[in-house]
Amino acid sequence: MKAAVLRAIGEPLRIEDVTLDAPKLREVVVRIAAVGVCHSDLHVLEGSLPNPLPMVLGHEPAGIVERVGSEVRHVAVGDHVIGCLSMFCGTCEYCMGGRPYLCEDEATRRRADEPPRLANGAEAIGQFANLGAFAERILVHENALVRIRPDVALDRAALIGCGVTTGLGAVFNRARVRAGQSVVVIGCGGIGLSVVQGCRIAGAGKIIAVDTVPWKLDLATRLGATGVVNAGEGNPVPPIVAMTAGGVDVAFEAIGNAKTSDQIIQATRPGGTATIIGGLGSGPFTISSGSFVTNEIAIKGVSSRRANDVVEVLQMVQDGRIDVKSLITKKYGHEQINEALEDLEHGKLLMGISMWN
Repeated sequence: MKAAVLRAIGEPLRIEDVTLDAPKLREVVVRIAAVGVCHSDLHVLEGSLPNPLPMVLGHEPAGIVERVGSEVRHVAVGDHVIGCLSMFCGTCEYCMGGRPYLCEDEATRRRADEPPRLANGAEAIGQFANLGAFAERILVHENALVRIRPDVALDRAALIGCGVTTGLGAVFNRARVRAGQSVVVIGCGGIGLSVVQGCRIAGAGKIIAVDTVPWKLDLATRLGATGVVNAGEGNPVPPIVAMTAGGVDVAFEAIGNAKTSDQIIQATRPGGTATIIGGLGSGPFTISSGSFVTNEIAIKGVSSRRANDVVEVLQMVQDGRIDVKSLITKKYGHEQINEALEDLEHGKLLMGISMWN
């Protein structure tokens, strides 16, 4: 089968012929239809999110189940599924404590003494986030998959496994935005615009969107923002503070940048919450200890969420409460994967979709 393999940091992905092993007891083979192109993939390519190479990138897949291991119970051949990077074992301390998205158990992975799931001849090929979805097929543990209805468009469904669910999870599960609160979202890419939509659903009183690209700010307004700040015109913190009479109740950073991580803390009012979503590959950020301690500002990080969240988000999409279609800027054939990553790097995309099969 064909897969896009990263062999060296900073080099383009190579479309190679690779071999997928047969599924073991709880493993599933999925024929990929569409994969979201995410900044986390770009961070690996650039070297800011270290991973062993060679590796197949891609972690937002949607497709159709082709084969299953003998003990698979959650999905069956022919099912339409979304792949989720928040894979869980179901038995560790985090899973049993209701936080499966923090699972660190190795039970969902193959042991070092077992054949690799993916190989090129005798060479083992890694799978980013245990998915490696820039490929015609993936071989994964069944707990990496969520079954969806067959009438859901797979290109839109692909975005729900990571980006859209992460943004909404930041609103509902981490920041717990309440009706009437003021919020700011710095970064109006796919995740940031999902945050905007989540804050709208939560009933936030003011939703301020910040970006440097005017068309992204226009879309943010259409999706629920009540005000915008163009950060290309200067430091966005003073206008945010002025628009909210002293700062917001909840601030979201959805880029993965040290400077903007600082800015959301500066834009948060005393007793408020600064929520950092785009932290992968961003490097350190600074905190003014006087402001942080005296003003009792809470800083929260956000991980991708559990399978139940994916189901709930999918229902919101089907009910028309979340607009996913508007987040898809462009679709690319699998042979255009490097073009998609380059467009993402240069800010041309909200979310891109890589089409396979």
